[in-house]
Amino acid sequence: MDDLATPAGKAIAELKTVLGHRLATSISVRDHHSHDTSRLKPHLPDAVAFPRTEEEVQAIISACAAHGVPVIPFGAGSSMEGHTIPVRGGITLDTREMNKVLEIRPEDLLAVVQPGVTRKQLNVELRETGLMFSVDPGADASLGGMASTRGSGTTAVRYGTMRENVLALRVVTPDGIAIQTGSRARKSSTGYDLTHLFVGAEGTLGVITELTVRLHPIPEAVSSAICAFPTVAEAVEAVIEAVQYGVPVARVEFLDEVAIAGVNNYSKLDLPVAPTLFFEFHGTPAWVEEQARLAEDITRSHGAIGFRWTADADERAKLWQARHDLFWATKAIIPGYDLYTGDICVPISRLAESIVEARADIDASSLTGQIIGHVGDGNFHTAYLIDPNNPEHLKEAEELADRLVVRALAVGGTASGEHGIGMAKLKFMRREHGKAVDVMKRIKAALDPLGIMNPGKMGDSG
Repeated sequence: MDDLATPAGKAIAELKTVLGHRLATSISVRDHHSHDTSRLKPHLPDAVAFPRTEEEVQAIISACAAHGVPVIPFGAGSSMEGHTIPVRGGITLDTREMNKVLEIRPEDLLAVVQPGVTRKQLNVELRETGLMFSVDPGADASLGGMASTRGSGTTAVRYGTMRENVLALRVVTPDGIAIQTGSRARKSSTGYDLTHLFVGAEGTLGVITELTVRLHPIPEAVSSAICAFPTVAEAVEAVIEAVQYGVPVARVEFLDEVAIAGVNNYSKLDLPVAPTLFFEFHGTPAWVEEQARLAEDITRSHGAIGFRWTADADERAKLWQARHDLFWATKAIIPGYDLYTGDICVPISRLAESIVEARADIDASSLTGQIIGHVGDGNFHTAYLIDPNNPEHLKEAEELADRLVVRALAVGGTASGEHGIGMAKLKFMRREHGKAVDVMKRIKAALDPLGIMNPGKMGDSG
């Protein structure tokens, strides 16, 4: 795609002198960057750039700005709503070679990393410090991508999301200028909070080239617990009471009976096929035992069956690995089918009714589907199995997912707790944010007047 007569061709020719073989135009590389894990239609970029430094990112964006060519930031490719699909072509900027841990400061409980560093990579490098990076979305996502989508995951109920765990950034703006936002201090009352403007911007305002992130002490003791319930409502009501009572759980995950059956089959477990809660507690040995006993009392008062807790590391690892493998476990329920996912977050007081209604929707449909959730903070996900060659399946799944969002917004919730907007949920931006969308569009226009940063996404919401 290096036809010099086109704007993309001119940008590519210019950047070949900067990046050499790290500017790829082969079909195979472009195809890999044409899609994410969503069911949305792929689009090929004109080229894929693999910068190693902030200066190279500046060169890429400057060339694209000069020729009016889109720039699409790309991390690990694990997004689920079409965030990285280059719907208008252009150059995909893949950060995988910007993968250095630049500094670890145990005394300040922080690390400085390039955007291509993954959460597992960082935690391996932290092993000798007694610290950990806490945000765990399941996939081994890049920290730059996690910041761009304001990611969270299983531990957010205790340690927070990327919003709470990013202290500072370096960002290259759409005019090719590198800026620093935030500092290493734990708080500041100076200037606009630009750090959290870029956290969650989904690559529509600039490219993150460096992150300063919070670290947390590895707990002295960790215990896990699992229990099943007769009904979905009883399981979720137990979570609500635990949260309202102030039980300091580190993780609390809900899996409905369909999800449990999939986990049993894929991960070779023998859990009761019923709505189930997974708990994890962090602290001292005595403290985690006390938390587990308190959670047991609460869950049993809501009909829990077979509450079982353990501090054994191997048993805990097997349990949580099964939870993280749930995407593949679900796909294995009907081989050859795709997943159409939903993701919303509601106030904790409306969680039980929201999940019960979502389960009733699935049961009344022709599709097989499941519900899982990081329910300690009101966030849950649906997954509908669809035949990719059956347009009626796609239509029905979209209707179920849309109904899920509409109900969430009606009770004061949000269209996405952690997957983000991408392209799939653009249609809900105005309904959720109202006239605030106009402010977002003005910010986008001010920072990116040429509209080159990840076009067709959040900055172009209706």
